[in-house]
Amino acid sequence: MKIRFEMKAEFSEKDPHIVIQAAQLTDQAREVMEYLEQFSKTNQVVIPIRTDDHLVMVKIEDLILADIDKNLLTIYTVDGIYKTKETLINFQNRINRRNFIQISRHSIINIDHLESLSDSFSGNMMAKMTRGIKSSVSRKYVKSLMNYLGL
Repeated sequence: MKIRFEMKAEFSEKDPHIVIQAAQLTDQAREVMEYLEQFSKTNQVVIPIRTDDHLVMVKIEDLILADIDKNLLTIYTVDGIYKTKETLINFQNRINRRNFIQISRHSIINIDHLESLSDSFSGNMMAKMTRGIKSSVSRKYVKSLMNYLGL
């Protein structure tokens, strides 16, 4: 892969254009495009969470775990626990960060707060997070988690 910079006066300093040129659309090109898309959205530092009686602004880096149960999303942070009626998929899309990994149909974790993984029953694993929070990693998601961790 070759990388170069071209200065063009017609482009705004705040809105650069990035073009990837290749003979065909490869997995590597897709990964670079996905990375750049994620990078362009990482300037968001906080995310609003609407609870029953107020709106809380939480730093994305402080999010530990989000777990949905009976249409109620419970969000664990370094400072506390918040409950909202937002769906898990919508919440995950609003966060839009690579370090948030789905570990079951009902949970996502911030990998930066993962302290350890231990074997559980039936091929599942137990994720121990910051603040002693634990969540089950279903066997369907164990492989993708291990791949993310480089194992």
